[in-house]
Amino acid sequence: MNILLTNDDGIHAPGLRALYEALSPAHRVSVVAPETEQSAAGHAVTLTDPIRVNEVQVDGRFYGYAVGGTPADCVKIALFELLKDRPDAVVSGINLGANVGINLLYSGTVSAATEGAILGLPAVAVSLATYAQPDFGYAAEFTASLVARLPELDLAPYVCLNVNVPALPRDRISGVSWVKQCQVGIRERFSRRHDPRGKVYFWYETEGPIVAPELDTDVSQLARQKITITPINHDLTHYEELDRLSRFKLDP
Repeated sequence: MNILLTNDDGIHAPGLRALYEALSPAHRVSVVAPETEQSAAGHAVTLTDPIRVNEVQVDGRFYGYAVGGTPADCVKIALFELLKDRPDAVVSGINLGANVGINLLYSGTVSAATEGAILGLPAVAVSLATYAQPDFGYAAEFTASLVARLPELDLAPYVCLNVNVPALPRDRISGVSWVKQCQVGIRERFSRRHDPRGKVYFWYETEGPIVAPELDTDVSQLARQKITITPINHDLTHYEELDRLSRFKLDP
């Protein structure tokens, strides 16, 4: 397959490199990734600044394109301008840290895959559930095996897969679960601090891991040392509430 590879941690991120090395033996891989880290960029696109693109070499050979924009920018500009051939799939990651629950709305990694799905391509976002001393090897290997089965999975239009891999050796991972997205909110706060001149500033912080009461969610199954896969799309409509509210007649 012809694969577009991107991320939100930046083109020099080790998770991206691990995926490149895992996918390249069997696929034609084109790297188009942010020039700098774009974590929590969500589905933002650049409208008021120019988007600059630079070629990047690794070990003296062309590696890919660094884009001065967001993950969604990368997918758009890759398809419309940079790649001669339309890719068969989009793969985004490997993200440093899990993307589960409400985090999906903020994640640049997930948004890059969602953008691929919006543009009509099967897409996968993959994250490793740790921030400390990551070993991306098995997550890259699993992703490569999943990508190889995308034709067989035959995803519905506009659907992408959000994958989270426990940061554990292969023999300690207890399985793979197809699960729904957890709806439990993030415990968050702002830390009030002072700069050297005494002026107040704030630093965003989260307070511990998300705990989910339901067992069939990405958060719960990841905590049980399982790889989680959630099919997602960009449709934000709440259909039950739409049906209920449509009974209310409102005058213009």
